[in-house]
Amino acid sequence: MKRSSRTARARFTSRPALLGAVVLLALTSASVAAADDGPGPLGVTAEAAGTARTARVGALFGADRTGAPAGGHFCTASVVHSPQRDLIVTAAHCVDGADGDLVFVPGYRDGKAPYGVWRVGKRFVPDGWAKGQDEDSDVALARLDALDGRKVEDVVGAGRFRAGVATGATAVTLTGYPDSREAPVSCTNRPGRQSRTQQRIDCPDFPGGTSGSPWTDGDGQVVGVLGGYEKGGSTADVSYSVVLRGQATELYREATTAS
Repeated sequence: MKRSSRTARARFTSRPALLGAVVLLALTSASVAAADDGPGPLGVTAEAAGTARTARVGALFGADRTGAPAGGHFCTASVVHSPQRDLIVTAAHCVDGADGDLVFVPGYRDGKAPYGVWRVGKRFVPDGWAKGQDEDSDVALARLDALDGRKVEDVVGAGRFRAGVATGATAVTLTGYPDSREAPVSCTNRPGRQSRTQQRIDCPDFPGGTSGSPWTDGDGQVVGVLGGYEKGGSTADVSYSVVLRGQATELYREATTAS
């Protein structure tokens, strides 16, 4: 399972690291395909460029790293639009039962927090996860405390959280933070059906730490979240997401109407 750096680091570092490094270095300057099947290679992973969209994606840390976030990130999350302008989406297994308080660092790169360090407030997970860690419920939303009087969406923008998109209707872009790297990686490909409730995608080098990575379409809408089956997958090269349907819609309603 991808889960987090705490549980997946040994497995990732035992993979053939040289090949992965060569692929990443070769593709860092490549033009990665847009999620609407625009020009560029599909199914390859490169370091993510710093753009308005990738600024919405960040790393999750324990709150003890607030003053010095370098290293120690264990999952990924991204900002999604809400009326309160303070919402992130990630995998349920990243935030449910996590020890202590958490912080979210959007646009994190090389130990720097260009858009600030945001404390994670109230967390929302589906009943299926809370009661039995049902892999079909492995998605979560969380609200962030304001920082210096500002809401996170006003600082980095947000993608829309969209349920009901048919699996494979469009290519999607994954952006996440491997636990062994201090910058995000990105990959675009077309997802396929794993089951009625799960979808999968072939993207290399998405190991521990990338759980919670958003799957975004060409309009920047979040249509999947890395997690679900085997908590995101048992290898670094195939990743999974819950199919976002009614349960995800209800979760969003709860997160945006709770006091």
